Amino acid sequence: MPEAPTNLTVAVTGASGSLFARELLRAAEADTRVRTVNLIVSDNALRVIAEELGLQGRSGAAELLVGKKSKKVQVQNNEDIGANVASGSYPTDAMIVIPCSMGTLARIANGLADRLIERAADVCLKERRPLVLCVRETPLNTIHIRNMAHAAEAGATVFPLIPAFYNRPKSPEEMAREFAYRVLQHVGLRQKDAYRWKG
Repeated sequence: MPEAPTNLTVAVTGASGSLFARELLRAAEADTRVRTVNLIVSDNALRVIAEELGLQGRSGAAELLVGKKSKKVQVQNNEDIGANVASGSYPTDAMIVIPCSMGTLARIANGLADRLIERAADVCLKERRPLVLCVRETPLNTIHIRNMAHAAEAGATVFPLIPAFYNRPKSPEEMAREFAYRVLQHVGLRQKDAYRWKG
């Protein structure tokens, strides 16, 4: 893995937690080391984004989430199994699924890749590229736990969508931003504004 990935794939699925996806995309947009973000938003994610953030529309999803027009974020259609990120020859440095629904986790863990999100994740696993699954569900049943184990054994990082509180966030946005910073740091993109525990 390169020290600072320049080409990210970010997938947003239908689990609750759209705020975390928004903050991660905004951090990636502001990071000069990141050249390209291939964004894949599932149909269920669009419904959740509309409910949680009050944002609607597929064509303007990237602009709505990032908060401005972006030359860096390229939206990919989840139905387009022939998109660039569906091929191992495309130089994706890392993929982040945030939030990752249990249905998406199950399909990734079991190699069911009939849509672009799962296919792009499958490519990361087979090419030994970083794949971070920010799973979001509670309580967890045995199937969820087994699927997380399967995904981890295949090479994914299971990074539950659990925010920190020791930095005393003053707003949900600040809490989500700090989590996004931790995820980006995990793939090699240390964020200068991230909270540092001093002991």
